[in-house]
Amino acid sequence: MRLGVMFDRDLPPEQLIPFARALDATRVDDLWVVEDLGWTGAISSAATALAVTSRLRVAIGITPAPLRNPMLLAMELANLARVHPGRLAAGIGHGVRDWMRQVGAAPPSPLALLEETVTAVRALLRGETVTLHGKAVHLDGVRLVHPPAEPPAVLTGVVGPRSLALSGRVAQGTIVPEGYGPSQLPAVIEQIGATGDHEVTVFTYLYVGADAAEATREAAEEQARFLGVPPEEVTMASGTAEEAAARVKGLWAAGAHTVAVRPLGPDPLSHVTALLSAL
Repeated sequence: MRLGVMFDRDLPPEQLIPFARALDATRVDDLWVVEDLGWTGAISSAATALAVTSRLRVAIGITPAPLRNPMLLAMELANLARVHPGRLAAGIGHGVRDWMRQVGAAPPSPLALLEETVTAVRALLRGETVTLHGKAVHLDGVRLVHPPAEPPAVLTGVVGPRSLALSGRVAQGTIVPEGYGPSQLPAVIEQIGATGDHEVTVFTYLYVGADAAEATREAAEEQARFLGVPPEEVTMASGTAEEAAARVKGLWAAGAHTVAVRPLGPDPLSHVTALLSAL
């Protein structure tokens, strides 16, 4: 059971360095960085966090396949994995459809693009020479000159049933978005259907304080629209420190290998500290 903490996209990028250093001195296992259109790039964020820490696994959650040629993505990941062996995990996803349209990158077949990207990136990271002429990805005899001795785990960040099943087939893990609770997670894991080792990571909002209901309202409403559920069905690790810890433990008990909390508000580390004390 792993505990991760997300560096929220709304935090100023220059705060990543002190944030990462502070987490490196705690019992937290992972630092998650994100790549949402218009915010920050995940590869540069991961490189920064890895460079200023010595213990944390730094995980990317997620880079959109439509924005990343698989060869270039494999080159970037391999570089990080060689410089910081054993400390990188890489999430790849479809990307938000509307955002991909905004930059002219919406693929005709998101499922094909994701499957072919994950398959190609994993093979390249293993040091293989890859030729793939698929529906969306076209590679002709390419390989990495410096493949990592320890390839990073490649996960997918997906939601729908077909995408979850795809993740179970081709990825080493699945990232479940914010809002899912312990009662919903077993059904998600069943849809993934992985037969071997497969890391299930669940993102969840974190807020510790008496004003939790009001402080998390906007995030709950936004995520409810994304998931297509009422805001009251968006699960969060919020309330008292003990209530937040109970929610995290519930996700572990329901099958999550990693719970990555996304602290809300201008002082995210205070919520992490409170959660750790209760855990």
